[in-house]
Amino acid sequence: MLSLIPKALTLSLSSRTTTRLILIPLPLKPVASRPMSTQRMFQLKLDPLTGNSEWVVIEENEDVPESSQEPLLATTSYLDMLNDSYRNRAYRLAIDKMVTKSCHVLDIGAGTGLLSMMAARAMGSSDSTTSLNTKGMVTACESYLPMVKLMKKVLHVNGMGRNIKVINKRSDELEVGVDIDSRADILVSEILDSELLGEGLIPTLQHAHDRLLVENPLTVPYRATTYGQFNLSIRGLLATWSLFNSEKLHDLYNNEAKALDGIHLVPAGMDSILHVKSQQYAMHCDAITKEIKLLSEPFKIFEFDFWKRPDSHGETELQIKSTDDGRVHAVVSWWVLQLDREGTIFYSTAPRWISLPIHKSTGNWCDHWKQCVWFIPGKGMSICKGEELLFHALHTETSVSYELKSQIPITDERQHNLNAKDFQLALPPERIAIYGDGEWRLSMVMAMRNALQGRVQPLCVVADDSVFLTICVARLSKTAHVLSLLPGLGDKGAQYLRTVADPNCFSIDRVEILQKGKKCLTMDDTQQKKVDLLIGEPYYFGNDGMLPWQNLRFWKERSKLDPVLSKEVIIMPFKGILKACAIFCPDIWNSRRSLSKIEGFDHAVVNTSLGACGDLPAPKDGPCLPFFTWQCGEIKKLSNVFTVMEFDFSKPISPCQGKVQVEFTEPGLCHGFALWIDWVLDSENSIVISTGPDKRYWKQGVKLMAKPVAVGFEESGRTDLCSSTLVEASFDPSNGELNVQHTFS
Repeated sequence: MLSLIPKALTLSLSSRTTTRLILIPLPLKPVASRPMSTQRMFQLKLDPLTGNSEWVVIEENEDVPESSQEPLLATTSYLDMLNDSYRNRAYRLAIDKMVTKSCHVLDIGAGTGLLSMMAARAMGSSDSTTSLNTKGMVTACESYLPMVKLMKKVLHVNGMGRNIKVINKRSDELEVGVDIDSRADILVSEILDSELLGEGLIPTLQHAHDRLLVENPLTVPYRATTYGQFNLSIRGLLATWSLFNSEKLHDLYNNEAKALDGIHLVPAGMDSILHVKSQQYAMHCDAITKEIKLLSEPFKIFEFDFWKRPDSHGETELQIKSTDDGRVHAVVSWWVLQLDREGTIFYSTAPRWISLPIHKSTGNWCDHWKQCVWFIPGKGMSICKGEELLFHALHTETSVSYELKSQIPITDERQHNLNAKDFQLALPPERIAIYGDGEWRLSMVMAMRNALQGRVQPLCVVADDSVFLTICVARLSKTAHVLSLLPGLGDKGAQYLRTVADPNCFSIDRVEILQKGKKCLTMDDTQQKKVDLLIGEPYYFGNDGMLPWQNLRFWKERSKLDPVLSKEVIIMPFKGILKACAIFCPDIWNSRRSLSKIEGFDHAVVNTSLGACGDLPAPKDGPCLPFFTWQCGEIKKLSNVFTVMEFDFSKPISPCQGKVQVEFTEPGLCHGFALWIDWVLDSENSIVISTGPDKRYWKQGVKLMAKPVAVGFEESGRTDLCSSTLVEASFDPSNGELNVQHTFS
């Protein structure tokens, strides 16, 4: 799986061979702005069921079959980006306008080579014309070796290879006179994320202006401007993120004393001990258009000119007038690209409620760029219509942060607690939201209380990163000894538990954290006592972007612990149930559909490698991808929720299969299936935590079909509609892969 690729570790093995090490933890788009010089690359892939990693070797000159490349690229955002026709057209118009004569164009983060081909075509370059030289040539710089291989195929198919020089290096490793003959006259690039700066835009531009570009170069894009708008969360953001800075987290640190469970994740006097990192969170804000109240007009925050060297840091202060009464809970932000120098070609990531001309969004749902949400700490800020707020914004090389400086300082004595000041545990916003959810807490505590009933001095192992369950057991049972593995939180989780032990009325002597680096629990760790309770939410820190069934790591951990489990051990959750429903989801499907020609350039050769759906020579379903389905544009259930298979945690992990005939309950076009896991906490099946589409805290897996199918229910009498489908699935515990197949009837 691919992510934002950090700066690679280089091991020089000889004068001829360079080996690169890249950590790839999440299924996101790699940073194309940091190219690498490489003949061999080691890509580190994470095994979600063990938390361990393995190396995949990619050779530059090796002819790797497309089928073996597919897992590397099929879960990235390349396909979604290439299906963004509005983006493609805007770049093509700007490049055609900017590149009017033979010159040297540098494309940083070239990907499939689309922008490079646009530049070469604008110069009238092709295999049959000008020979390779610095006047009338394009240098395509791309860091990720599998994408370099794919780019070369695209260039070959389009007859554009001769005047496009492909370099597999980081752009800040390029040298004039070594890699390129002269400085470039024009820079074309697309090294932007939802926040704008997260893919290293600023350092990449700085190095390019210092070392790679002529003085006063032309650039596409020409400029990027960030904008913001205050909003009051009514239901959407509260129900979605539970606003760590608002109602739910405010309840967490202010109202836990009133909770029936008596568990204090944020004890009085320690308001900031458990928090969400202050940063911008990418989110499809159009999904909550009807659930928020806008409290200001849009305002400009920062402007970044690509045609000149940017500063590493910047800040601004603005007086923003409120347009209504309310409480500011968040700042929604977006950016607008001005692609040409004259200011006639724009691209915007603004939410659809913004109607100003240059902010007009594409209208098409896409996942590679979203809006960003910055939550205001505490309760937010109460304002009246017409009141002016002092808005302070700061940017570093890779991020942007905000502050409402006119907020009334909080003088509550709780702010002066040294523990809260000296130590903070940062968790993802969804996790904070879950911990503030009364229904979820009640279910967990009830199941835990039932499991502990009648047990004297039980040994309880918390197999995941749940600080909640660790506190819960220690508080509910005064004689229990708790051994918490905390595989992801580690020392930080241990320090947090030590800090909150006294306010939660348990002795930290009864809570033990598995020694760092120890891979397996033994009888020596348990003082020769067998484990009475093995529990988990399950939650593994750092796995938030993964597919739902990858939390079956709990089952894998349970199997490893089998030798230390007592015969009467209670395991919670008792089992997992793979649930699914058929869905109409045109926006997701269209963002992952097969490519043909993009602005005149044939891209069909990349479809298999990028995991595309649609009209292919050998059509195949797309890969399962993790989505917050409620954010995925237009979506509708076409069937009742059905059970695919069950995972029995009372037994060691094993292969599982499931088969179910699904009847459609709604007419429509079926694009695929949403899949998730319901966690059954007890053996009586009476307490269940669902992570389905109706729950906004969790991502679901989406399995897209090769082609949409028109469906309906039997009673409709229409013979042209499929009324049911046979869904079959298998789970492979050796790699955590879930294979889902379907047959329509």
